[in-house]
Parts: sequence; C-alpha cells; structure tokens
Amino acid sequence: MNAEPNAAHKKLAELEDAGRIDAVVTQNIDGLHQRAGSKNVIELHGSAARYYCEKCGAKYGLAFALGFLPRPPVCSCGAYARPDVVMYGEQLDNACLSEAVRRIGRADALIIAGTSLSVYPAAALVRYFKGKSLALINRSPTQMDGAADILLRGSVGEIMKKIIV
Repeated sequence: MNAEPNAAHKKLAELEDAGRIDAVVTQNIDGLHQRAGSKNVIELHGSAARYYCEKCGAKYGLAFALGFLPRPPVCSCGAYARPDVVMYGEQLDNACLSEAVRRIGRADALIIAGTSLSVYPAAALVRYFKGKSLALINRSPTQMDGAADILLRGSVGEIMKKIIV
C-alpha cells in the first residue's frame, strides 16, 4: 500500500482531536484514516490490513499475509486466511453497521464527502441522520444534494483543507 493520507484524512483526524467530530464512517478498506490519526473509524467494508481464518478464527495482520506472496496466506491450522474485507455479494458486519447507524443517528451535523451515494447499504445510512446540518462535499451531483444544508463541489481534500478547527 503506497497510498498516503490526503488533506481530507488529515483534517478529519484534526477535527477528531479537537473534539469536533465523534467518528469517521468509511467504505474504504485502505486504513488511510487511521494512518492520518483518526481513532474512531467505522470501516463498513473492513480493512485490507487485517486477515482472518474462516476455519478457526485466528486473526493476522498484513505483514503475515505479505510473507506468503505470491501464494494466499495459510493459517497455522492449515486453512487459508482471507482479507477482512466485505467482498461483492457479502453482507456488511452487523455490529459495524449498527455502530454506524448509532453514531449517525445521534450526530448534530453530518459531513458526507467523496462518495456518489450509490453503493448500498452504505448510501442508505444518511436516512438515520436527524441532526441540524447536513454537509455534502463531492465532485459530482448525488441523490442527496437537495437535502444538504451545505453543498460544496470540488476536491474533498482541497475543500477540507480550508476548514478551520
């Protein structure tokens, strides 16, 4: 993983450190929010940095899996270990989804950034928001534009850089 956290990842971590945001809910599996310093990250689609054995449940980190390249990683029990990510057609983790719903439902403000809001069930999470201010930051129009109190078009990183903590 050569990607580095961008300005948006860093600003969200700064906002969390300042007590301005409670959590980040993300569909990304890259761990960039954590690398930027965010602590309360709800990873709806899991993380490519974690692996687990479907047979015995043993948990492993990315370094373990990389040690097996180019073959798939093998657990100590002999079964294959797989990445802890939601694959196409699989359901989201119920505990993770419930936590996202809880956090969004109690938020005073919600920032939705860098998403088309077309991937379900994640796109439907906004319906649990009952707070005062919905901000939408995206390059392209979304189905929620009309509901946004603040609608900003452009690069999420460039827009987030301008937020004063």
